[in-house]
Amino acid sequence: MIIIVESGATKTDWCAIQADGKEISVKTAGMNIATMPAEAISAIISEAAPVLNPAGEKVTEVHFYAAGLIVPEGVKVPESAKVLDAQLKAIWPDAEMEYASDLLDAARAVCGHKPGIAAIMGTGSNSCFFDGEKIVKNVRSAGFILGDEGGGACLGRMFMADFLKGLVPEPIASEFASTYQVDYMTVVKNVYKSDAPSKYLGSFAPWIMERYSTCDYMKNLIEQNFRNFIERALKQYPIDKYPVGVVGGFGNAHQAVMKKVAAEYGIKFSDIMATPISGLVKYHTGKN
Repeated sequence: MIIIVESGATKTDWCAIQADGKEISVKTAGMNIATMPAEAISAIISEAAPVLNPAGEKVTEVHFYAAGLIVPEGVKVPESAKVLDAQLKAIWPDAEMEYASDLLDAARAVCGHKPGIAAIMGTGSNSCFFDGEKIVKNVRSAGFILGDEGGGACLGRMFMADFLKGLVPEPIASEFASTYQVDYMTVVKNVYKSDAPSKYLGSFAPWIMERYSTCDYMKNLIEQNFRNFIERALKQYPIDKYPVGVVGGFGNAHQAVMKKVAAEYGIKFSDIMATPISGLVKYHTGKN
């Protein structure tokens, strides 16, 4: 049996592939493996394990992907995953463990075993060129303050910056102010002093996207967000030779707009998916 885990801050997707090819999937809470205590990690694993393997089949491989998980070359178990590794081995002692970043899981999900360009487009964004085995180039994301172009948080940041400076036209500005508590001090506190500023800014993205077809200002802002991602990240890869695969809820939900902007640059897309787990199953079973 092979077990694939794709963990984010809010949720974790688990999928077990039995010897006969049958798949068993389960969702649990997210795991921040760098900061969560061992007991919390153990509780989540203990919740998923019996559902994934009710018959007690021998688990031969566990592939664990997580946002922010950095695995230095030549290191099998990174420092941040040592607590997790001990917990997993306690349940599946015969399994070969692999730990990898969410960027590698995106690349494997959309490119399979072939070369290509992969992009993560959720609240944040990231991208890479994948040679079919490993990531060979990565234009750094740089986070929601210095980067994350094309993602939901960046769109929210662009809009909020205009709103606070009085650059959002009416009636959009008044509609926004009546929908959200966005007085100056509240916004500053949430952006500069909260624990999740990226999530806060990204929370405005759906409201902004709803007005794409009815407001020229919104249309231009939204298209510029995607255009910035192409100009500042994707154009540094061979987009004239390879398709771009996208993983992420924001990119998946708004792929029509993304494709419209990308067509200006001759970009072609391979897969576009909200979550990578189905692509990872194909990758690890040799189906792509």
